[in-house]
Amino acid sequence: MSFLWLTHCHNDNIAYSIMTYLPREIIHSVLSALDDMPVVCITGMRQTGKSTFLQRQAELQGRKYITLDDFAQLAAARENPDNFIDTEKPLIIDEAQRCPELFVAIKRAVDRNRVPGKFIISGSANFLLMKNISESLAGRAAYFNLHPFTRRELNGDPPGRSFLKNFFASRTIAGLPEVPPIPLEDIVKGGMPSVCLGSMKNVLNWFKGYEHTYLDRDIRDLSRIGNIIPFRGLLHLAALRTSGILSVSELGRDARLTSATVANYLSIMEISCIFYRLAPYLNNPASRLIKSPKFYMGDSGLACYLAGKDDLADDPLKGAMLETYVAQNIVGIVSSTWQQANLFFWNIQGRHEVDFIIEVGKTCMAIEVKATARWEKNDLAGLKSFVAATPHCAAGILAYNGTTPVDLGGRLWAIPLALLLR
Repeated sequence: MSFLWLTHCHNDNIAYSIMTYLPREIIHSVLSALDDMPVVCITGMRQTGKSTFLQRQAELQGRKYITLDDFAQLAAARENPDNFIDTEKPLIIDEAQRCPELFVAIKRAVDRNRVPGKFIISGSANFLLMKNISESLAGRAAYFNLHPFTRRELNGDPPGRSFLKNFFASRTIAGLPEVPPIPLEDIVKGGMPSVCLGSMKNVLNWFKGYEHTYLDRDIRDLSRIGNIIPFRGLLHLAALRTSGILSVSELGRDARLTSATVANYLSIMEISCIFYRLAPYLNNPASRLIKSPKFYMGDSGLACYLAGKDDLADDPLKGAMLETYVAQNIVGIVSSTWQQANLFFWNIQGRHEVDFIIEVGKTCMAIEVKATARWEKNDLAGLKSFVAATPHCAAGILAYNGTTPVDLGGRLWAIPLALLLR
């Protein structure tokens, strides 16, 4: 799946498209890993743009690119995997999970001659990919997840430190501009290239096709689930509960599945990057801390589709979907350019909560997300509680969908979401 910006123009009833590649920020972490490790593995949700990234990213040009979606290449890899990877040029192998024999051959090649940056392997359905990497390439490979597009990438923001990283270091809003609110349409679109870049005329049909391919190809074929209907039902239920505290027993009750089956299905969703968990922040002396994780769908657009939401205005799930959108952006920023950072949430049952805690070393920053364009003093309760209980918290941010950044004093700031995600 490519991720190209399509500008549609019409002249004398002839439509044409001007295609420009949008660089991905993960390239900085990938290049750093290629300097040290012989193998770099890139996975992620289906159709987040991995193949186009490998073929079009400028820094990866000059490598030999092979996709095992090509049946002739797949046959050659299976016939003689050692000969297949014996090239002078650094090698990119896309959809590598189609030929498990390659991983053993790569292991042998690395052990004979450990050359940094020799292999990049990629695959979207990473059930088999991760299994074979763990068995064959332990200590030889670095791993990266290509997430859906972030707002930074879509807007072409300058590469380098994001607002989050800059603010973590400086904690100042001097000179920051006013920004427009994030449109609800952006949340419904999410960050999947075909949808957010406007190349699809019928987004609903695209998501239907995505779901069908995911269930039929990734789930039925690779996990050997015979009856896909219960899995599909749980997938839709999970979308309705995105950004909530994960309760396997409650999901099982609503889906009429055993807790063991729900746990198995959720693990499959997590391995295929459709779903991910956010761990609780426990480095705090406060009592009654929630120890269950929160969970998010990997893309807010997919979550909206699975939940049956195409218009979030006045919808009860608007807050949950906005938080899912913010989460996917923060996760994308952290994993691409800020790998020293760890992401958590904080919750004291029945009292206070904070949506995101970013921790780097011995310092952390708290972020509470509000879907509204205005905020009230009581919206700060969770942040105030966390900051007061956490001396090493450098800043508490109320991220709201307004326009103006405000210094509230006491290590607290109100920051517009569109600025936070720059």
